Amino acid sequence: MHPLIGQLLGAGPVITDGAWGTQLQARGLALGEFPDAWNLSHPDRVAEVAAAYVAAGSRIILTNTFGANRLRLGDHGAADQVRQLNQAGVKLSRQAAEGRARVFASIGPTGKMLLSGDVSEEEMAAAFAEQARALAEAGADGLVVETMADLQEATLAVKAAVETGLPVVACMVFDSGKAKDRTLMGNTPEQAAEALAAAGAEVIGANCGQGIAGFEPICRRLKAATDRPIWIKANAGLPRMVEGRPHYDTTPEEFAGHIPALIEAGASFVGGCCGTSPAFIAAVCRVLAARP
Repeated sequence: MHPLIGQLLGAGPVITDGAWGTQLQARGLALGEFPDAWNLSHPDRVAEVAAAYVAAGSRIILTNTFGANRLRLGDHGAADQVRQLNQAGVKLSRQAAEGRARVFASIGPTGKMLLSGDVSEEEMAAAFAEQARALAEAGADGLVVETMADLQEATLAVKAAVETGLPVVACMVFDSGKAKDRTLMGNTPEQAAEALAAAGAEVIGANCGQGIAGFEPICRRLKAATDRPIWIKANAGLPRMVEGRPHYDTTPEEFAGHIPALIEAGASFVGGCCGTSPAFIAAVCRVLAARP
């Protein structure tokens, strides 16, 4: 186990952060606008999100770099800004953390399909390697490969991230199949845990895709399938569109009420994904503080 992961886990379950996209939207990010570009155009608002999570009690915060890989940036005419956007994202989170939280930088999917030949494995691996290097050079404490639907893509990202020497978290989205327990490509938690551990992930988990109630069985299965610590970040339910904006119905208290069961199921790192906010993290902190 990487020494940093051991150190974090030594103090009990680790509370991570919540959503970034919906928090940036609350600060004026337009639907369809590329969030990562705000690291350069609206750094104060990005820093505000990071600082709000630290204040709420997050021991790990992420970075606003989810889509900052060359392939996704290319769709926004910004393929030449990989280094700038990623380094600015780490810098903003590090400043907000002020030594009170660790910064694990976010690496999301490329938006390209290997299966349909949109892009080659080599091109995808190179894009992830470029992003991971930029994040590591900027001083990230760890890397989080997250919201992955394709296990092959996730594995390429993890291998690239591991090359930096930083601890790597790897998370899939399980929201498909009758029981909502498979990835979009049909992989089970067991298959994902095995492949991600083999690729070198220090921590394995699930995020996004569904509300927190659906994560307990997935967490149990991941825990049974690997000796790696488990990372869980659930959505605040599934969104309803209200006046063109996603609206999530789960309250911070309802969300936090599920956290003890998730820890019981084997989660070591807990936080929130889409629709969650600093209020959710504060509620999780209160629930965990009240545990014996």
